[in-house]
Amino acid sequence: MSDAILELDGVETCYGLSQVLFGISLSIAPGEMVTLMGRNGMGKTTTVRSIMGLTPARAGTLRFLGQHIRGLPPYRVAQLGIGLVPEGRQIFPNLSVRENLVATAVKRDGGAWTLERVYELFPRLAERETSMGNQLSGGEQQMLAVGRALMTNPRLLILDEATEGLAPLIRQEIWRCLARLKESGLSVLVIDKNVDALMKIADRHFLIERGRVVWSGASVELAANPDVQHRYLGV
Repeated sequence: MSDAILELDGVETCYGLSQVLFGISLSIAPGEMVTLMGRNGMGKTTTVRSIMGLTPARAGTLRFLGQHIRGLPPYRVAQLGIGLVPEGRQIFPNLSVRENLVATAVKRDGGAWTLERVYELFPRLAERETSMGNQLSGGEQQMLAVGRALMTNPRLLILDEATEGLAPLIRQEIWRCLARLKESGLSVLVIDKNVDALMKIADRHFLIERGRVVWSGASVELAANPDVQHRYLGV
């Protein structure tokens, strides 16, 4: 995809002598919401780590905004405009909600995310503004992790295991916020297992099996292929 904001082509990644990714290729267009889905242990998080430079790819092409990013350190990838909501949230436990958000704030040309706008997206964070990170519920911590990433004013937002371990009502809140982010024109890559919810809000999907993309297509195509869902997602 020539106009892709993010493009992976033939990416291979290893942990020591153990290869995990075998030629991963995917792309995200500006303003598009794309998912990467698959069963546990199939390489979803490793793909995210390869994009961010946390586990450097040993082969293949990674481009963001037309710039080659394979081999860049994670801080440089983040500076280019990729905001990550990591698996496990990884908020600062001994900082308040406000301090967590302000600590990551970045002014970027065209960036519109401020503390006030994050609080408008997640009113619960405004209510808990002075609470420490370790005093928040799991759902509140996930909201904070998303808000913290938005405060970097990213061009691309990546959410790894966006709703894992959250109560159904909190999941609905996260999906609502993701839909609003998509409407705002932000490019989003979502890693999650809730295929029914994601088919309602995402544009395209990439299914991964044993470190390889085995299927890709639009939401309407995935909805029309229950066999594909069952084979690769177990639903």
